[in-house]
Amino acid sequence: MRTWVHALAGMQKEAVVLNGATGRAWRLVSDEGPYLDGHDRAPCPLCTFITGMVSSYMNEIQALSAERDMEIDDIRLTLDTFYSMEGSALKGTMTGGAGPPRLVVEVATDADEDAIADLVQEAVDSSPATGLLRGVLRSKFSLSHNDEEITVAEVAGLDAPLQPDPKDRFAQVEMADVEVEDDLMVRLKPADQVEGVPGGAGSSLQESQSRQLHLRAVCTVRDDGVKEIVENLFSPIGSEFRFLSDETPEFGGEGRAPDAATYLSAGLGFCFMTQFGRYARIMKKQLDEYRIVQDTHFTPGVSGGGRGTGRADPVETHVFLVTPEGEEFSRKTLDMGEQTCFLHATCRTDLGLDLDVAAMEAVTGE
Repeated sequence: MRTWVHALAGMQKEAVVLNGATGRAWRLVSDEGPYLDGHDRAPCPLCTFITGMVSSYMNEIQALSAERDMEIDDIRLTLDTFYSMEGSALKGTMTGGAGPPRLVVEVATDADEDAIADLVQEAVDSSPATGLLRGVLRSKFSLSHNDEEITVAEVAGLDAPLQPDPKDRFAQVEMADVEVEDDLMVRLKPADQVEGVPGGAGSSLQESQSRQLHLRAVCTVRDDGVKEIVENLFSPIGSEFRFLSDETPEFGGEGRAPDAATYLSAGLGFCFMTQFGRYARIMKKQLDEYRIVQDTHFTPGVSGGGRGTGRADPVETHVFLVTPEGEEFSRKTLDMGEQTCFLHATCRTDLGLDLDVAAMEAVTGE
């Protein structure tokens, strides 16, 4: 997956994600809520990422159940993700962390309990999202400061040529003439505008932090086969969004909405970019422009003909910063971006996944 991301006004960002396996590209946008003084016009980066995770798990369960001729009458997945932020930005100790996600799979089926538990475990293990959770993946980077490549400092360097700056790419994007019946992303409930409470307005811009983050995504399958994901950001206080997701025909879908790997890759890029803008604002430094070109690599799951445990390669990111603050500020911005990014923390931490499977008579509409 190749992902181009650039910053817009405030905390807003735009990404174009190209799936190298299918040749299909999607344009996605991201924003932040009151906790980061965002406009709350689009989902936050972690919302996009959790959508990709739960969609990926649903893909693999559906693919493996079809392969085993195991009929599932109804199914609902509930995924909770947890992150942390500790330390001081001024002292350079602020660090983002990630905790093990928790997935509850509720299934209505006549299949044997042990058989369905085995199926769900194998399906989850094969998911491309699992590749980012298991093992330690140290992301790699290259850096451009004011249109000139410079060496990186604390982060791992990328042993590859610097990609071209994508600054003109977004203006060249042409939307394909594709029928999309529904809005792919809708805000269902805006964030509460509260101040002076944990997770309230401006809380994520504090110079020194010690806080926990919690998100939940609930995924069901519509009658037409499109996955519907309702996501809530509980901490900090965020909005409720509804996403749609569908795989391409190569992976068992019809391509009517972004696929799971697109959401995963976009969420990762969005989260990393957020850290740049926040760090510059906390440090009261001028950061005029910031963009990235990001490559992510996943093994295909059962839906793509893969087998075994899902794997991912270290994320490779080319960073482009425009600032009058000097090269050392650019290096420090990159270092702190990786250090405080929740999703790069996910990559560098061996997390695993807490999994629970429950049989139900009825799921959808409960």
